[in-house]
Amino acid sequence: MTTAIPAPALRRPPAPRLQLVGDRPPAVPVDGTDGGRVAYLVFLPADVDPVAVMTVHGIRPEIRPLEPGTPAAPVPEPAPQSGPVRHGDAIRVDRARRLVEVDGRELELTYLEFDLLDHLVTHPYTVHTRDALISGIWGYGHFGDGRTVDVHVARLRRKLGPAHRARISTVRRVGYKYVPDRQ
Repeated sequence: MTTAIPAPALRRPPAPRLQLVGDRPPAVPVDGTDGGRVAYLVFLPADVDPVAVMTVHGIRPEIRPLEPGTPAAPVPEPAPQSGPVRHGDAIRVDRARRLVEVDGRELELTYLEFDLLDHLVTHPYTVHTRDALISGIWGYGHFGDGRTVDVHVARLRRKLGPAHRARISTVRRVGYKYVPDRQ
């Protein structure tokens, strides 16, 4: 009769691969651990920038190489966009006051409608998939489908009016893009 003898366990501290830096206090170490490191595994679509997602949620990303002992790469701070952003002459988005004007009239938009229009206007001619808009505007924890985006785009088009509703263009089987006035 043979008996399996367990192999000796090699106790090596795991190398940190992701460091989440924010305004949270460090975690209290649990008995048998070396410290309060916490890591999160977040799945994002291939076309979503993880630094942008972290910044939107108030987390200051810190990018570190996998080799220990090398300095961290600096992450540039995004420039604050407090003033009005003008695209064409007809639509004006003022992020500081969360206000949208179309041909001089103010639109009454919901919180998510404003964020969606602001995102589209800020990235003209860029095709955004429904999944990218869901994760970027609604957040990665939102449970829903692309139909949510379709409904909000339909409401935005209705509020923009007949003269400007075509500015939010549908890219069949992909998503949406914003087409500004030609100057």
